[in-house]
This record gives sequence, structure tokens and C-alpha cells, in this order.
Amino acid sequence: MEEIYVKFVSQKISKTRWRPLPPGSLQTVETFATESWDNEESYVSPWSIGDFGNLDSDGGFEGDHQLLCDIRHHGDVMDLQFFDQERIVTASSTGCVTVFLHHPNNQTLSVNQQWTTAHYHPGPGSPSHSGAPCAGVVCNNPEIVTVGEHGRINLFKADHKEAVRTIDNADSSTFHAVTFLQTPEILTVNSIGQLKTWNFRQQGNEPSHILSLTSDRVPLHCHVVATGGQDGILSIWDVRQGTMPVSLLKAHEAEMREGILSPFLVSLRFVKDQMAVDVWYYF
Repeated sequence: MEEIYVKFVSQKISKTRWRPLPPGSLQTVETFATESWDNEESYVSPWSIGDFGNLDSDGGFEGDHQLLCDIRHHGDVMDLQFFDQERIVTASSTGCVTVFLHHPNNQTLSVNQQWTTAHYHPGPGSPSHSGAPCAGVVCNNPEIVTVGEHGRINLFKADHKEAVRTIDNADSSTFHAVTFLQTPEILTVNSIGQLKTWNFRQQGNEPSHILSLTSDRVPLHCHVVATGGQDGILSIWDVRQGTMPVSLLKAHEAEMREGILSPFLVSLRFVKDQMAVDVWYYF
């Protein structure tokens, strides 16, 4: 029977992200990052899943989760993604987008880059005093895309001080998440269940397509997207075809908060609601 390791961290955590492996690597994923929210102080923290090189009889890692280091984060962490093996990008409730650099030699984190006014509510006074929460971030080196609850989309590039492109008023509803379909196309989902695709090669500020429920794409099948709704319905979409999902499944009685694809198996999908984590297989 598979063993389960549990670590009590005394913080509210809603996001975990596995550090990507180098292309072609046959190693096992060993490091992941977590964030915190709705606490007096928020943190970004990388962890390892055990003692490196110390394997049990089944080939798994022995020992407890190891906190490698952490760093304070201004505002709640709304989302985080690995940009590459060393850099982690966070979306803040203050509207700030930050790139943290992990230094494995001395196990520390430092701020590598920051866009402090990536998302803000327009109005009188300095934008820094009217920040709008950044709801989601997605990375496809060297590009970083963020979406805000106020309906803005930003396209950043690593080591650029300003946004490469900004689409204001992209949605009249609150953005919930964003993901890459394929460069330069992204897909966004909003609070009323609309999926919209955007092509940054197009000059206009209108979506390429609108699909009429959070989401994740299936590796090797960039046109297949999974979404979870407040009604507990798991929907599978083919963004090449029509405006309706190709498959519906009553997966939960409660609201589904996020769907994540396993880094270990292409067909494995984790779907979270408020109280549980389930595993579904995609065929």
C-alpha cells in the first residue's frame, strides 16, 4: 500500500506547483513550491519530497517533506508558476507580479524581477494605491501572461521592465485563470463560465473565440482543456470545435476550485473541491 506523508505547516495554502525538469531528463520530480494566503504574513516556499538520493525499497523517497527556504510575499499569493527551474512567478492580491530566484547553493530566495503596478483600478491618484488583484499567471519561457480581476491581460517577457502588450477591459467579468494553448495563443476563463481564446499576433483587443465553465490543458493535446465549475461539473473542451464542451461529468457535490495535471502521468488529472482531492484519468 502506498504511503502518504503529511506535513502541518500552520498556514493556509491553496496552490502547489512542481518544479519542471530539464528537457529529456529521466529524473524524478523532487521539488515543489507552495504559497500562502489569508495569513498575517504570506510566504513563497520551495520544498523537497525527502532526502535526496535516499530511496526506499520501492524506489520512492524516504523521510518527511523538507522546507528548503521561504521568503515573505507582499499581499496574498493568488497564483504561482515556475518560469524555469530556478525562477518562480507569483500573482499578488495587490496587483503586483514578482519573479523570485531560487539559489540552490545556499537555499535562499530573492526577488529577481517585479512589476509592481501590473494590475490596478484606474482612477484619481497613483495606480499603486488602487491595486487590483492579479487572479492568474501562466509562463511559457520567455513569456509571462497575467490576468486581473478587473479584466486586464498583460504579456510580459523576462528581463523586460515593461509589459510587451496590455489588453484593458478584456472582460467585463472577473478573470479566474489563464493558460497557454500554444504560443502565442492563450485561454482565459471568467467568473460566469466563459472561455475565451486570445492570439497575441492579432493587433486587435478582441478574443479569437468565445466558448460557452478553473482550467488546465492536456499535454501533447494543446486543443483539449478541462474546466471545473461551481456546480461540481467537470467539462472537457476541444477548442477547435464548436462552442460547447465535448464531455460532461458530475464529479463533485461541492464547488471545484482547480484542476491540475500530474507531472508523472500524462493521463492523470487532479480535481480539487473545498474538501477533497480526486484523481481522474483522461483517455
